[in-house]
Amino acid sequence: MDIFLQQLINGLVLGSIYALVALGYTMVYGILGLINFAHGDIVMVGALVALTVVGLLAGSGLPPIVILLIALAAAALVCVSIGVTVERVAYRPLRRAPRLAPLITAIGVSILIQYSAALVWGKQYISMPAIITPSEIRIGGAQLTDLQLYIFLLACGVMAALLWFIKSTRIGRAMRATEQNPDIAGLMGVDTNRVIAFTFVLGSAVGALAGLMVVLYYGLGHYFMGFMLGLKAFTAAVLGGIGNVAGAMLGGLLLGVIESIASGYIGDWTGGLLGSNYRDVFAFLVLVLVLVLKPSGLMGQRVSERT
Repeated sequence: MDIFLQQLINGLVLGSIYALVALGYTMVYGILGLINFAHGDIVMVGALVALTVVGLLAGSGLPPIVILLIALAAAALVCVSIGVTVERVAYRPLRRAPRLAPLITAIGVSILIQYSAALVWGKQYISMPAIITPSEIRIGGAQLTDLQLYIFLLACGVMAALLWFIKSTRIGRAMRATEQNPDIAGLMGVDTNRVIAFTFVLGSAVGALAGLMVVLYYGLGHYFMGFMLGLKAFTAAVLGGIGNVAGAMLGGLLLGVIESIASGYIGDWTGGLLGSNYRDVFAFLVLVLVLVLKPSGLMGQRVSERT
């Protein structure tokens, strides 16, 4: 039971990060019907920018929370700039194009961002400066750190705020109207270009926060980290129902729990032959099963009509 509780805690913390990244995929898909494969790399840029800022300010004497807030602001600014530029330059001209054209473009943008980051930060791993010393919290026979707890609570708070924002605010209603039918929304006075650009702004800002959480959680950053993180977040979005914001949140949490529990227990059952090194296999096994058994996801729309 202690092992299960420990893996459950680990999975919820990791899943909350997946959920934040998955929100960027699901919001863009909901409005444009486009899988923005570059989103994981935008998160990666946010993580590396945050690492750079923290490295510069680590010896300044500022409180750690102030350093992290400055790092988050810088990461959000860079990520939003990239997200808006990608939407305006790469995706907007292709809105009426066949589905394959923006998909290939998204993959190309992803590769461009990856290797641009490699030119700026290099191809080596970058370590997070030790500005925070986590303390342990015991829950029954399991343990977690206060940093993990803060990451989970902040992620849940951001997801709840985002869900309220989309459901209750004027721009949120405009986003939902654009999702239903962009042409009719435009006839009703909704500036669809502005709404779509704002969606990229919102998704990129949340992605910057997710990037900071990733480097706080793992203590490392790398120019290629966005690839696997993006694929797992996409899997979470598909699991919950791509295009559904609440589904992305649920899918991210479930995927994190499935990964942690499967890698923990299967590692024990196989005597360590399979385990944490194979946790990615479980994520993509989930993707295959969802696509075969329930393509619309747990809370999603009918994907066959949108693709």
